[in-house]
Amino acid sequence: MIRMYLTALGLSAPGLLGWTASHPILTGQQPYQPTALPTFSPRGILSANECRRTTASIKLALQVAQEAVANTPLPVSQLSSVFASSDADLEIIDKICRTLTVPDRPVSPTDFHNSVHNATAGYWTIGTTSDKLSTSLSAREVTFAAGMLEAATLVTVENLPVLLVASDYPAPSLLNEVCGIQVPFATALLLTPEPTAASRASLTLQLTTQQEETRLPQPDLEKLRLSSPAARSLPLLQVLAKNIAGQSILAYLSEQQLVIAVEPSV
Repeated sequence: MIRMYLTALGLSAPGLLGWTASHPILTGQQPYQPTALPTFSPRGILSANECRRTTASIKLALQVAQEAVANTPLPVSQLSSVFASSDADLEIIDKICRTLTVPDRPVSPTDFHNSVHNATAGYWTIGTTSDKLSTSLSAREVTFAAGMLEAATLVTVENLPVLLVASDYPAPSLLNEVCGIQVPFATALLLTPEPTAASRASLTLQLTTQQEETRLPQPDLEKLRLSSPAARSLPLLQVLAKNIAGQSILAYLSEQQLVIAVEPSV
């Protein structure tokens, strides 16, 4: 069993435009209505030159990361980070693959460095001047659960605050026939090893093989949960939004499940 503490969150998806704005929807006070995501520019994190190099996928992840750290007393440069994405930037992969089919194969250096799985982490550490541990990972459909376990390990073993960012962005049509990411979705959780004055809840993690993953009772939100691996976070986010004691069960590897028990801070 691993315990850590939640300080802040970020959220961005169609119809869920920020953590605070999403509360009425996650708590059932308002119906879920998908709306287009507004354009986001990471100007508060990166220089204008770096901003021009970012892609829609990278901007989505940076947006929720920035939201999660916006009002925290913790120094952002002292945060470790975990960036979890099932397929990273598939638009860039598609663009590079198409470029390789034309004469001279003129692959852009910017596209090339954006194609690696840890590109988002690189932009984040550049923008925040952080030299702390950072991990980028993928575990396909169970990517969010893997990200939670990686973040919990860093929090526990290294005794450091950790920013977990889970994000997925739809691929161009040919790739998406295989990847199946339907809508952009990203969330961020700022986690600490000890409670602070800003702590919202404690999270206790445990692996099991005896339970079914949590599904959402609202059909529209359940459809969104299944739209991408990052969106598997929705049952946990719903418990946190309701500010109640409860648990979320996530599918994990080898027929295991990750049980996350939530206890709100007083």
